[in-house]
Amino acid sequence: MIAAERLDGVEACVFDAYGTLFDVHSAVGRHRDRVGEAADSVSASWRAKQLQYTWLRSLMERWTPFAEVTEDSLDFALDEAGIEDESLRADLLAAYRSLACYPEVEGVLDALRASGMRTAILSNGSREMLDAAVASAGIGSRLDAVLSVDDVRVFKPHPDVYRLACDRLAVAPRAVCFLSSNAWDAAGAATFGFRVAWVNRFGQARERLPDAPEVEIATLDPLPGLVLG
Repeated sequence: MIAAERLDGVEACVFDAYGTLFDVHSAVGRHRDRVGEAADSVSASWRAKQLQYTWLRSLMERWTPFAEVTEDSLDFALDEAGIEDESLRADLLAAYRSLACYPEVEGVLDALRASGMRTAILSNGSREMLDAAVASAGIGSRLDAVLSVDDVRVFKPHPDVYRLACDRLAVAPRAVCFLSSNAWDAAGAATFGFRVAWVNRFGQARERLPDAPEVEIATLDPLPGLVLG
């Protein structure tokens, strides 16, 4: 566990979306009865392939929007589980556009905004997916920006993605506290130069990558105390 020490000089808190603000497993959870006994494995496989396909497509320089990546990875997960149900497939994809927020998200964003901290999302998500998720969660008024990799046509952890936040918010990397539940994303953001807090919601082992987050927290709840005066 990385000690949760105060991060001074932060001017903006920038959040990954999927897994950090939004519960990616809530889509399958909403249709658990229809997916059946394979629900947990389908959800895990869907997420794993979704991430793998973003990395592989970036390496192959074969960009496609995250919405398509999400469909492809779901198709793999359903095929792997031997599930053929077009209606269920459509409902799972629709559910992914209105994922549940983690319970502390609204309160943390409100606390940051009340103290004048700028807030933004920086995500692999397609713009329309992010807009739908933010609207469904009702957190749009709590954000200064919602930034999508659509603008650079490459996925995290490419540095061009993290640079989007600096350009849009007009801040230096060291003035950004970046938060992600994905350890590889936290490492990529640290390599770029952000101050990074890894939101380790499920007690995962740390990654063995070149750079590491400064702070490890279990939820977003401690964030205001880390960055506000």
